[in-house]
Amino acid sequence: MKLQLCALFVLLVAVCPGALFAQQRLDPVPLIFDTDIGNDVDDVLALGMIHSLQSRGECELLAVTITKDHELAAPFVDAVNTFYGRGDIPIGVCRSGVTPAPGKFNLLATQRDNGKLRYPHDLTSGNDAPDAVAVLRKSLADAKDGSVVIAQVGFSTNLANLLSSKADRVSPLSGAELIKQKVRLLSIMAGGFTNGRGEYNLIKDIPSAKVVVADWPTPMVWSGYAVGLSLAYPHQSILRDYGYVEHHPLVEAYMLYQPPPHDRPTWDLTSVLYGVRPDHGYFELSEPGQVLIADDGVTTFKAAANGRDRYILVRDDLRFKVLEALQLLSSQPPSK
Repeated sequence: MKLQLCALFVLLVAVCPGALFAQQRLDPVPLIFDTDIGNDVDDVLALGMIHSLQSRGECELLAVTITKDHELAAPFVDAVNTFYGRGDIPIGVCRSGVTPAPGKFNLLATQRDNGKLRYPHDLTSGNDAPDAVAVLRKSLADAKDGSVVIAQVGFSTNLANLLSSKADRVSPLSGAELIKQKVRLLSIMAGGFTNGRGEYNLIKDIPSAKVVVADWPTPMVWSGYAVGLSLAYPHQSILRDYGYVEHHPLVEAYMLYQPPPHDRPTWDLTSVLYGVRPDHGYFELSEPGQVLIADDGVTTFKAAANGRDRYILVRDDLRFKVLEALQLLSSQPPSK
């Protein structure tokens, strides 16, 4: 009987190799969310998705690191995390001077009703938050080897600085060594592989993007500009699916950024979805290769059999499936 079961297992893996991978991924995915939150609202929807995925036992948000240099970005993240019952998640910031304006919705962190914060939180200013590299190093050092997924949906500033970081009290490893030992995947929203133009997340810090592209030591999966553009979030969901509370930070951020009727592209959500659920069949991937970034931020892809990089492809017949997942996860109520 044991021999028969072993033969059946070998046959299952041969016919459906994803079955073994799925079995290996029963533990929640340790996830770091690196974001320029405040510049666009898809970051906010993506953060809500992460909390829903954590409530489902599919991921654990280790930290949020921010590449938008404004003091209200971190308090807004803390407010969203607290809304979902996880106000103790570490938050790190950069001090790069890139996109220093407050944005259209980060001011929600200061919104008061009858003298009380509408969205309670205890981090009042990014000036009081630790440096992103310190948070990244601590999160990685504490994680299991080869386990962490990083979803980078903003600029490459923090990850480039992490790559160049030195050994310290947290870890005897350099940043590059820590990444190689701890990170399984970098799921990155960046690049424009079909339009020949520079993409926002890259052009805002091209030197850092070039460092990451040149030196990142683990697999990278890119969700390019066209992916999120082809999967616009239906504004009807914003008007319909979040009414379980009087005030919802995702809804109010969406309204302040650009009110309905407006279907916002889901750029950052796609990187989170792939990073946590790579084996759910939402997307196809390109052949392996190498991403190159020109001085103007334009990306090109060069196929190579042993390449580190791949990029996401969206099939027309799967669009509804992907959009349904994005809506259900973004609008899921916080767990009690």
